[in-house]
Amino acid sequence: MSNKYYDPEIELASRDYLKALQSARLIKTVERCYNKVPFYKKKFDEIGLLPGDIKSIDDITKIPFTVKQDLRDNYPFGLFAVEKKDLIRIHASSGTTGKQTVVGYTKHDIDVWSVSAARALTAAGATKEDYIHVSYGYGLFTGGLGLHYGAEKLGATAIPVSSGNTKRQIQIMQDFGSNFLCCTPSYAMYLGESIKQSGIDSKDLPLRAGIFGAEAWSENMRKEIETSLNIKAYDIYGLSEIAGPGVAYECSEQTGMHISEDFFYPEIVDPDTLEPVPDGTFGELVFTCIGKEALPLLRYRTRDISCISHEKCACGRTLVKMHKPMGRSDDMLIIRGVNVFPSQVEHVILTLGMSPNYQIIVDRINNLDVMTVKIEMTDDILSDSVRKIEDLEQKISAAMHTTLGITAKIKLVEPNSLPRSEGKAVRVIDNRQI
Repeated sequence: MSNKYYDPEIELASRDYLKALQSARLIKTVERCYNKVPFYKKKFDEIGLLPGDIKSIDDITKIPFTVKQDLRDNYPFGLFAVEKKDLIRIHASSGTTGKQTVVGYTKHDIDVWSVSAARALTAAGATKEDYIHVSYGYGLFTGGLGLHYGAEKLGATAIPVSSGNTKRQIQIMQDFGSNFLCCTPSYAMYLGESIKQSGIDSKDLPLRAGIFGAEAWSENMRKEIETSLNIKAYDIYGLSEIAGPGVAYECSEQTGMHISEDFFYPEIVDPDTLEPVPDGTFGELVFTCIGKEALPLLRYRTRDISCISHEKCACGRTLVKMHKPMGRSDDMLIIRGVNVFPSQVEHVILTLGMSPNYQIIVDRINNLDVMTVKIEMTDDILSDSVRKIEDLEQKISAAMHTTLGITAKIKLVEPNSLPRSEGKAVRVIDNRQI
């Protein structure tokens, strides 16, 4: 790695310097929101809060929260703090319920996002000489263009492959000499499978590392990806409402993700009381955009469950680190009164050496919640006797009960029988009418 840091002045800054910078930017952001966004003026006036009451970053807890529904209620441009003529880009999240959440960017905002993504690529070992193979989707989804602009900001070569057409992806890797892969972890797994099925040895590809995000993935899945693609796999975090990929990223230590906290100030709050919790305590991740112009959200509740640490990292960075989200408070399944995260199910499956291709199906039968987990068999399991397969199903069910505290029905299915995705994998089907 020729350059360990993209932005050493910030990445290695003292906590005092960061606090002073965050305080100055928060004061400016609050003034902008109050004066330019009627929604925020109304929220402030309702509780008798004035911009002048915010004198430092320590006053952030005085500010009311913003939630995703607020973006939908003000669809499409109601929360923007700039005039439409000042926007140079609009993105939108794929709204699974209700309207899409729309985000806008000024030229400055695109630069902030590009710098954040460039920091992520550098932390994963990318240099100007690298060819960055971007297999996230391009379009209204923020994934593709986020890493694309990050690669260009770094001075590396971006290859905007987008998602899909897996045979062509592999051909491009071979012909263009892609060094870095950027995509969802489930698509990285699919690429690994496809490369093997094509009779290509992944060791013969020039790939050496990859940055994967946009969906939850476990440490076991990381190992699977690293083995199948013969690369080092890094995590990246982002959400369109805050910027996109690059809000936080792993370094070589891989002991959490460094947050670009000069742009995105993090808090962890108790999801029930909404009170701040100490470092190391899991709770809901909240971000305030202190470096953006068009959509400077204040105390935005991400619904992601995580924790943060301000301890200096062995990589030298002083930027706060966040734990890989253990799930989302709104993705959490409540089954017979027990909180279940899909990531916990995946952990059990991969710990037992099973295929990472699985699906959770939840039904309500006779007023009782029933969870079925379908898991693809490997070819060697498929050749076992029916009795052995049944024994394995019972073994997995017992492990699920130990980890989750509830009984799950395990159904081992034929290889390649579950749907594959070139974007985010659909892991959960909840058929309950709740």
